[in-house]
Amino acid sequence: MKVMAIDYGDARTGVAVSDESASIAGAAWVIHEKEQCATAQAIIAEAAAHCVDVIVIGYPKNMDGSVGPRAKKSEHLAEFFRGQLDIEVVLWDERMTTISAHRILTSTGRHGKKRKNTIDAVAASLILESYLQYLKKSSNL
Repeated sequence: MKVMAIDYGDARTGVAVSDESASIAGAAWVIHEKEQCATAQAIIAEAAAHCVDVIVIGYPKNMDGSVGPRAKKSEHLAEFFRGQLDIEVVLWDERMTTISAHRILTSTGRHGKKRKNTIDAVAASLILESYLQYLKKSSNL
């Protein structure tokens, strides 16, 4: 089973894909697109190209657990994919993911433009790793 994680953004969307066994995060990249429809179509094309079985969309709830405007955008994207694709689409709590991605990039010396071009890919990788850990734990129960 191959899993794709999405860190959906207004101008940049991070994407990460697992290996075939859904045990580790593999490739990660950024889709640079501002229009929602074009972003969704690019994600669909990438999902087909990578033969993914599950799409996990980061669900950025507020710290108190409430659903704000960013989370609503993720909900709409998930619903769109559910209507277009014959694969599982999961909303995954991603609170603190971008902050963690910033910390990782700071610790590796990435600043300025280098950071801006990779932060969303790192965030997507963190979403993917979190989901893969969940899968591993739930299969051991």
